[in-house]
Amino acid sequence: MMRYLQKLGKSLMLPVACLPAAGILMGIGYMLAPAAMAGEVAGFTTGGAAYTIGFFLIKAGGALIDNMSWLFAVGVAVGMAEESDGTAGLAGLVSWLMITKLLSSAVVTGLTGAEADPAFAKIENQFIGILAGIIGSTCYNKFKNTKLPDALSFFSGKRAVAIVTAVFSIIAAAVLFFVWPIIYGALVKLGEAFLSLNAVGVGLYVFFNRLLIPFGLHHALNSVFWFDIAGINDLSNFWAGTGTLGETGMYMTGFFPFMMFGLPMACLAMYHTAKPEKKKAVFGLLASAAFCAFFTGVTEPIEFSFMFLAPVLYVVHAAIAGITAAITVALPIRAGFSFSGGAVDLFLSSFTPLAQNPWLIIPIGIAVGIIYYIIFRLVIKLFHLKTPGREEDDGDETKVQLANDDFTEIAKIVLEGVGGKDNVTTIDNCITRLRLEVKDYTLVDEKKIKSAGVAGVIRPSKTAVQVIVGTKVQFVADEFKKLCK
Repeated sequence: MMRYLQKLGKSLMLPVACLPAAGILMGIGYMLAPAAMAGEVAGFTTGGAAYTIGFFLIKAGGALIDNMSWLFAVGVAVGMAEESDGTAGLAGLVSWLMITKLLSSAVVTGLTGAEADPAFAKIENQFIGILAGIIGSTCYNKFKNTKLPDALSFFSGKRAVAIVTAVFSIIAAAVLFFVWPIIYGALVKLGEAFLSLNAVGVGLYVFFNRLLIPFGLHHALNSVFWFDIAGINDLSNFWAGTGTLGETGMYMTGFFPFMMFGLPMACLAMYHTAKPEKKKAVFGLLASAAFCAFFTGVTEPIEFSFMFLAPVLYVVHAAIAGITAAITVALPIRAGFSFSGGAVDLFLSSFTPLAQNPWLIIPIGIAVGIIYYIIFRLVIKLFHLKTPGREEDDGDETKVQLANDDFTEIAKIVLEGVGGKDNVTTIDNCITRLRLEVKDYTLVDEKKIKSAGVAGVIRPSKTAVQVIVGTKVQFVADEFKKLCK
């Protein structure tokens, strides 16, 4: 079950990867036309070439933001399908179209003869997109090799997938007709519970968000607050300018200080506490991970570098992140991101109508960075934690540094470390992890894998091996697949 949920979490990143494009377009658009999408704003005009271009870019970005549920249906279907076949993506879209049409307020009213439950007005959301993607991918995996009689042979194989998906989507819509109002009501109550706690609720959300990172389940928690599942829709409302000034963005703002400043300074603390003879070896890993976190907000390379080496330190990190988020949103600060809490999104979101004192994040972030450095250094020293560069000497040498971009050599070493291609059953990857399934777990040599210069290795189960590569994992995965053919 956990493996399935982790794969779902990885699949969710495929449609989410579309958000940076939308964020860049809308960010530039708001720089040129800050009054757009928010009516007249004091000091800004709505005429001229700059406004026209800006308004055009805002609408271009909105084409993605406003249709994220479609993207989720297609992206999840492709990501969950075997071979990531595009046929599954089509099936996911078929499922989404059928479910949302059958459960639209107009159709529900026509079926019941009474006014539809308000929940059905919110049926076109990311939750339904994810469900449609799961239905599409499941139908693809089960029926892609279906053989029909000669008279119906045209619909054999992959052509049968869409037809079967339609049948199961009708069944799903029938179930959701009764279940969706209950689910929607529960999610709204969950969202309202966090909203009622204000800054404390944000702090708890960020704390649990970080704790779920090792399991790849944080995306499920994020979807409640960032998208239109519980009526919060923090991310879309922020970029579309349709939220409430002072409230919208509160579930994103708190990520910036610890992603841009806290974790990079944690890298500095880990570097300073590393053994003198190992500082040179860990410098490349920590420096590149720190820059990645600051610039893009992608923090997994840092977190996975100490998450399993020093779990106590990771819990401390999650707690500091939650406290930081609570304090940040308690102040009159609001900012948002299209992908993650990095410098690019901070800059772009600063020109949106719902941004509120976004540049105060910089001095707050500097203070948070100092706190992270001091606490990380003290905890590492006090508990003698085996963070990068403090592991016991094992005689192995790092043959390949990821910074060299020698992806073929990295893949060769990792393949040797997992017992060769005959021991590998499945190959997959997410944003930072190479996800492998092996036949014989006793053949896995973690020291050998780490000698490739990767950030770390985790073993969720006896047959699962996850290699933490970083944001260049796709290139390593491509070479790994070539070697396994």
